[in-house]
Amino acid sequence: MKKIILTTLLLGASLFAVDGYKVYQKTCKACHVEMISVAETMKQMKTLKAPPMVEVAHQLKDTIIIKGDKADDEDIHRFTTIAFIKNYLQRPSLDYFMCNPGAVDRFGIMPAQSHLNEEERQAVAEWIYDRYEDVEFK
Repeated sequence: MKKIILTTLLLGASLFAVDGYKVYQKTCKACHVEMISVAETMKQMKTLKAPPMVEVAHQLKDTIIIKGDKADDEDIHRFTTIAFIKNYLQRPSLDYFMCNPGAVDRFGIMPAQSHLNEEERQAVAEWIYDRYEDVEFK
């Protein structure tokens, strides 16, 4: 009986889990294009509202560096990058800006996404990290 209740609770919880891609579509897509090439970005630069998400993910993954004996631990890099994204969504700042330096001149700092709750920030941060795994901005 306990096993059935636990399974039902876990299944129910997963049905209500926040979908990071849906958060992206609802909140981020209006400014950040999901996938685009560098060449196409250059063609559309005047109409883009923010850096393409593929470039944002690429910059974050390349800029956030883990040092020491855990430097090669992909789980720690993922955790740290996701934590950064979650914090940045709430409190964007030039002090923590990690995109191409020209991006801040072109687009400025994004507005805080304070309407997102903890679960939504977690879900979209995980989606950003995982969506662009092994995807290059070229």
